[in-house]
Amino acid sequence: MKLRNSFQARISLFLALLLLLVIGAVYFAVKAVTITVASDQAQEQLKTGTRVFERFMDLRWRRIQYGLNWLTNDSDFREATIKGSPSLIEHALQEFEASLHGSELFVLDLDGNIITSTLKGLPAGQAFPYAKALRLARRNTQTMVIGILAGRPYMLVQGVVLGPLPVVRVVSGMPMDDVFAHELSSLSNLEVSFMTVKPGESGILSSTQPDFMSASIIEFVQEHTPGSTIHFSEFHGRRFLGQMLQLANSGDPGNGQVMAVLQSPLDQTMQAFDSLDRKFLWISLGALLASLLGALWLARAVSRPVSLLAEAAQRIGRGNYETPVELTRRDELGFLAKAINAMQSGIAVREQQLAHNALHDPLTGLPNRALAMERLGSAISARRGVVLIYLGIENYRVINESFGPEGGERIMRESARVMLDALRERDTAARITGNEFLLLLESTQVDVGVALADRLYALLKRPLSIDGHEVLLEVCMGIAIYPLNGRSAEELISRAAIACRDAAALPGYLQVYQQDRDLAHQRQIQLIRDLRSAASDGQLQLYYQPKMDIRSGHVRQAEALLRWQHPELGMVSPAEFIPLAERTGSMFLLTGWVIEEGIRQLSAWNRKGLHMQLSLNISAEDLHGENLLMTVERLLKRYQLSAEQLIFEITESTAMRDPEHSLNVLEKLRDGGISLSVDDFGTGYSSLAHLKRLPVQELKIDQSFIRNLDETSEDAVIVRSTIEMSHNLGLKVVAEGVEYQHTLELLERWHCDTAQGYLISRPMEAVAFEAWVWKLRATV
Repeated sequence: MKLRNSFQARISLFLALLLLLVIGAVYFAVKAVTITVASDQAQEQLKTGTRVFERFMDLRWRRIQYGLNWLTNDSDFREATIKGSPSLIEHALQEFEASLHGSELFVLDLDGNIITSTLKGLPAGQAFPYAKALRLARRNTQTMVIGILAGRPYMLVQGVVLGPLPVVRVVSGMPMDDVFAHELSSLSNLEVSFMTVKPGESGILSSTQPDFMSASIIEFVQEHTPGSTIHFSEFHGRRFLGQMLQLANSGDPGNGQVMAVLQSPLDQTMQAFDSLDRKFLWISLGALLASLLGALWLARAVSRPVSLLAEAAQRIGRGNYETPVELTRRDELGFLAKAINAMQSGIAVREQQLAHNALHDPLTGLPNRALAMERLGSAISARRGVVLIYLGIENYRVINESFGPEGGERIMRESARVMLDALRERDTAARITGNEFLLLLESTQVDVGVALADRLYALLKRPLSIDGHEVLLEVCMGIAIYPLNGRSAEELISRAAIACRDAAALPGYLQVYQQDRDLAHQRQIQLIRDLRSAASDGQLQLYYQPKMDIRSGHVRQAEALLRWQHPELGMVSPAEFIPLAERTGSMFLLTGWVIEEGIRQLSAWNRKGLHMQLSLNISAEDLHGENLLMTVERLLKRYQLSAEQLIFEITESTAMRDPEHSLNVLEKLRDGGISLSVDDFGTGYSSLAHLKRLPVQELKIDQSFIRNLDETSEDAVIVRSTIEMSHNLGLKVVAEGVEYQHTLELLERWHCDTAQGYLISRPMEAVAFEAWVWKLRATV
């Protein structure tokens, strides 16, 4: 029995030692694999978290940019910035502070000086430290800069208020504080720290780590250089894999730098495997008391799930989130397998959501500009023919102002639905700005694209009901074709946009891009840009064309005609720059300069004994403004000029736009002593019947009726009837465009009052006009 017991003991000891050796080897092998997998998983978690960090920074920038675009496009805020009143600007900013999620707001003038600020450390009046950096970033098609304000890091995003030219720059500063760091940490599963670094100063630290680890993190930043290298570090007995990034900073190096420290807790990763480690140890000890077969079976039962979990951890580390862990157990290993499956599913969903949000418009669900550019670039790389349709909704802003953001959003969603229904499955519809869409028709000929544009136009022109009101969309479209109109995505989109703008300016709704329109477009951009400074740079000049009294042959009146001598483009025709000024809101500047220069010249002639009555042209924008009458009265008082020496000429269409307001302004001008004249009569949509309501004293027959006037022509009937009816209404009549003697004789026979045209004289500079009048008076 003892022998048997001794034998059994020896067998048991031998089996126990053998099993202990095998299980011990397996245990330590699994331990080594677990440590390696945990370390690899921590590294992959750090890399994945870094990508999530970058995606979140980009998403947060876009979110701030969206709110900032909303602010800069708001009519009240734009009006406040155009008026330039800091109090109005601050009041308008208060309406948007909630929508910008706690960001600091700075309104800068075009020189980069602060007009108003919500950050006490940067008061109004001083230069914004990152104005130059933001301007350079905007030139490089970037709008975000990381900088340090009042000692703290901020994500700076800029926008521009257009009127339509730049009026002010608006900067939104999102503080990169503890709240921002915790938000990043919750998405990336990393410990996040931000630290400002300035020469000779201790940086300010914002971190998700406990306060007692701050000194260790600061020491880590000082000892390591930023980059993609992963560092192992130990803080107060806790192990981390960390990476330090220097966030983009285009400002002055003296302003300091912003460092981001991302840390993956290695102990936390290892902790997930501690329970498995302990269970495996107890299983190993229990196997020593069981039989050899039981021990081998137990070892196999334990080692197999561990291998599956290790393989799953490696797959997740490589970025493969699709293959689940197939382990059907009810113990801790099964729970761990379910946790790993849930973890990889969650990571996959979050990455897909981030990728979708980065490439799609959140309102319509359509691809955004970035995804459209990518698909267009792919088609170009594959050399597939593409017809590009640039579609704009011209009255989107009016709808948005009339029915609020909800109405504008409904219009966008409905337009997107119509486009998706009309397109083929392989085509793309993208929303690239607030009211503009881009349609990519692959492997399509231009005639098919035009046909689709026609169909879309018919669908989009159907009335839409918003709050019980029918709304009609004003749609214009431009078409560009690859490879005919360009060989890059940027070039094609730019040229399609040019064609769309042409469609908005010309009759119809659709234009196909025409070659060399880029040069004309660049010329228009240059003229619009230079128009605002033309007066201050001394490039504008008034020419004066005499208006002769037909009965006496005397010249006591003249018309002031504006000329622009551009330093690069030479003499620019008023027919070219006046429509641009009306479209871009620069007419106030031009009219203000013309009125002041005309009054100044009349005052100078009065001092020389040359008393003239001068006609000046007034646009619809001037009549709709509130300052015209006050400006004229102020200038007349300054130059000591009588209002009777001024004649303001308005066109028929100008007087008929908002007639009640226009009549009110015209009556005030007439009561002030200024004569009023209807210019280009006969070319508008009104008739002599409308003149009964206008407080005018003079009517100018358009030169299209006068230039080739013949006694037997239809124009003769119109001109003669207009003169007679005008006289019956008590109006004087001016005929412009008189170029031939027989025309003047006919006008004299029909009792026209005044003649103006090349027969009498071409427009002249002030000095030449003055000499011409003195010479004429000497001969009469």
